[in-house]
Amino acid sequence: MNSEAEVNHRERSFGAIVEEMKQELKEFVETRVAMLKNELREKLARWKIAVPLAGAGVVFLSTAYLLITLALVALAAVFIGDTPYRWFFALLGVGGLWAILGATSFYIAKREFEMNRLLPQKTIEVLKGDKQWLQNEVRNRI
Repeated sequence: MNSEAEVNHRERSFGAIVEEMKQELKEFVETRVAMLKNELREKLARWKIAVPLAGAGVVFLSTAYLLITLALVALAAVFIGDTPYRWFFALLGVGGLWAILGATSFYIAKREFEMNRLLPQKTIEVLKGDKQWLQNEVRNRI
C-alpha cells in the first residue's frame, strides 16, 4: 500500500512540476512577445512621423533640385562662351557634379542603414541571454 501511495505522490509531483514548467514557459514567452511588441510599437511610432516628413522633403527638394540645376546649367553656358556646344558642356558639367554628389550621398546612406537595422536589437539581446541562461541551467541539472 505504501509503495502505491508513494508512486501516486511521485506522479502528482511530476505532474505538478510539468504544469509549473508549462506555466513558467507560458509566462516567459508572453514576456518576450510583449517586449517585442513594445519595441516594434516604438519604432513604428517614430516611422509614422518620419515618413510623411520625408515625403514632403522629397517633393520640395526635387523642385529645388530642378530649379538649381537649370540655373547652374544656364550659368555654366554663360561662362563657356558663345560656342555651338556650350549647352552640351554646361549640361555635362552639372550632370557630373550631381553624379559625384549623388554617389557620395548614396554611399553614406547605405552605411547608415547597415549600422541601424530595423530588427529589434534589445529583444534579440535578451533572448540570447535567456538562451545562455537556459543552457547553463540544463548543464547544472545534468
